[in-house]
Amino acid sequence: MTFKIACYGVRPNEVSYFNDLNKYDYDLTLIEGLLTHDNIETAYHHDAVLLRGNCVADRENIEKMAEHGVKYVFTRTVGFNHIDLDAAKDYHMEVARVPSYSPNAIAELSLTLAMMLLRHTAYMTMRTSHKNFIVDNTMFSKEVRNCKVGIIGTGKIGLTEAKLFDGLGATVLGYDIYENDAAKEILTYTDLDDLLAQSDIVSIHVPYIPGENDQMINADFISKMKKGAILINTARGELQDNQAILDGLNTNHLEGFGTDVFANEKDLFFKQFGEDQPLPDPTVEELISLYPRVLVTPHVGSNTDEALTNMIETSFENFHSVLETGKTANSVL
Repeated sequence: MTFKIACYGVRPNEVSYFNDLNKYDYDLTLIEGLLTHDNIETAYHHDAVLLRGNCVADRENIEKMAEHGVKYVFTRTVGFNHIDLDAAKDYHMEVARVPSYSPNAIAELSLTLAMMLLRHTAYMTMRTSHKNFIVDNTMFSKEVRNCKVGIIGTGKIGLTEAKLFDGLGATVLGYDIYENDAAKEILTYTDLDDLLAQSDIVSIHVPYIPGENDQMINADFISKMKKGAILINTARGELQDNQAILDGLNTNHLEGFGTDVFANEKDLFFKQFGEDQPLPDPTVEELISLYPRVLVTPHVGSNTDEALTNMIETSFENFHSVLETGKTANSVL
């Protein structure tokens, strides 16, 4: 019997990857939109769903899926906070994730945002796009090899970014409650306050743990940062206090801010807003208005060829494993 999977958030450029990597010949329904309450019927009469971040797999949707034959709620992301695990357990559904994918994808984006802000490239190209070729004071910058870069969270992604900055000649500092020997070959571990005080660039790569590190990037955190520093967050939006970051920028304590994430981003990302249409969050609107000192990308850190391949291959292996053995090493429940 053919195993039917409804795959959500499949962008047009991803279709060929899903088809070419489908070595187990699953019956795939590729859906461009994210799973919501409004399109839940598209999951009906499938054996499984394969989600991406910001899909809605709450109790309401899980109940409906269970009623219509869905037995597996898998996600092709590292995070799984979009899935109601209690509801999945109540309805005897298997839940699995992709525990990792190309760390270079996120690390390269973090580096790119940091270098754009350090060298003011967005500012300069914005001016030249309007035929203004005058060199002004804002275009002056440090060289990264004369900077200290602080990496908070030195797992696979943080360590990869540390290696990239080390290759550019920067002095790299690190903070992590779990120090590792591989990172010690690239960076110097220090305590958090010292890292914040010294670093010209601070890049965040820690997991979001609800109730433990909500808005860890707050007013106190920013006050401890070196004046004129650049802040980068490509981890999770829930880690940042947007108002505190806005205040830091408005007082010029922060030179720039780059992010790929916001809390409640499903209300913002992957949508087109009109020029006169307000954003759902007025603080985010103010932050975006500070471009080019604020650079925002719409959660595209993993939107690379290798990361996408890793996500799809691991997801298909998760299905294969659970069908063959009744379990997968990447099970969440």
